[in-house]
Amino acid sequence: MNEFDLAVIGLGYVGMPLAKEATAAGLRVVGYDVDPVKVDTLNSGRSYVDDLTDADVDRMLQGGFTATLDESVLAKSETIVICVPTPLDEERRPDLSAVEGATKTVARNLTTGTLVVLESTTWPGTTDEVVRPLLESSGFVAGRDFHLAFSPERIDPGNPKYGLRNTPKVVGGYTLACRDRASAFYSRFVEQIVPVSGTREAEMAKLLENTYRHVNIALVNEMAIFCDELGVDLWEAIEAASTKPFGFQKFLPGPGVGGHCIPVDPSYLSYTVRKLGYPFRFVELAQEINERMPAYVVARVQRLLNRHKKAVNGSRVLLLGVTYKPDIADERETPAVPIARRLRELGAEVVYADPYVKDWRVDGVAVPREEDLERAVVEADVTLLLQQHAAFDLGLVEERARLVLDTRGVLADGDRVERL
Repeated sequence: MNEFDLAVIGLGYVGMPLAKEATAAGLRVVGYDVDPVKVDTLNSGRSYVDDLTDADVDRMLQGGFTATLDESVLAKSETIVICVPTPLDEERRPDLSAVEGATKTVARNLTTGTLVVLESTTWPGTTDEVVRPLLESSGFVAGRDFHLAFSPERIDPGNPKYGLRNTPKVVGGYTLACRDRASAFYSRFVEQIVPVSGTREAEMAKLLENTYRHVNIALVNEMAIFCDELGVDLWEAIEAASTKPFGFQKFLPGPGVGGHCIPVDPSYLSYTVRKLGYPFRFVELAQEINERMPAYVVARVQRLLNRHKKAVNGSRVLLLGVTYKPDIADERETPAVPIARRLRELGAEVVYADPYVKDWRVDGVAVPREEDLERAVVEADVTLLLQQHAAFDLGLVEERARLVLDTRGVLADGDRVERL
């Protein structure tokens, strides 16, 4: 009998919720990571993941969970799940170095009968064409000596309603037996399993989900630009359209897209299509529009200041909320960075307020943090609302700020408040 039911490789925003739910279900779980700081932090009962509190980590430790730098635990585990990052490189191509490194580590410790699952988002074919050959370098054969599957992560940081347990789990196996083995494993702590015919279908499902969001966000972002010129209140139009009980899903414009999923995942699909010899035009156009939004937001700040006979150069600009989502501390791919960079280039004095971010740097240079919201909005020449954290007193912002550009459509339009 193996010492562990589950070994999770990669103890980040995907791996830790997985380890938490499996531990709560009574599984014997070990977490493996190459970062000693993460391992020490977890073993001391502290969390660095938004969706897990220190109390959650403490309960995990009491339930038998442990984090380690020792890869030999993989050889003692019945199931190994890979949850490592899949970013883009400097040329916006998929960077699978973490997946390849983790897979090689598994191969060194692979034993007969082990189930290996990749959860990291990637292009269709990765599990079969990249992961499987690396695992089979051990001498074991997928589908015969060990089971191999892909099950895309669907973690939505900060979502109070849907977590790992009650979000349906898509599972695709290298063989049907692999799929069934993976489905049986996940069914121990996930309420609904969605089996698909193969790993490529499971990989594509994840990319389809996020490409759908990416394209529709780009649609309303582009509409925000021309609706402003047409004198149309797009926010009101969206609310009106969303009353239709069928055939419409509400998407809202914003200052750009952030996080791992929307800015990154569609590029994995675009990369795959380009290997066929032609572009994925929808994705590439959506990328162009969404990447344009930070510059457009800065242009709107310039226009707002100009209307009040002020220049950006020398003006104090307060950024409210610099994370990519409300009510979390995650700053990955946040549009606040290119916005702050551009404002600085134009000579603005940039400061920020965010209860979740104690220290924020743009291009290595610290941005001053304001703790007193009322004083911050009163002293700023213009307040730029980028993220509507619940901790912000929006009524105070409306009442006391000199000028406000609201990129989230949560404030009432007025003499001093302008919505994107």
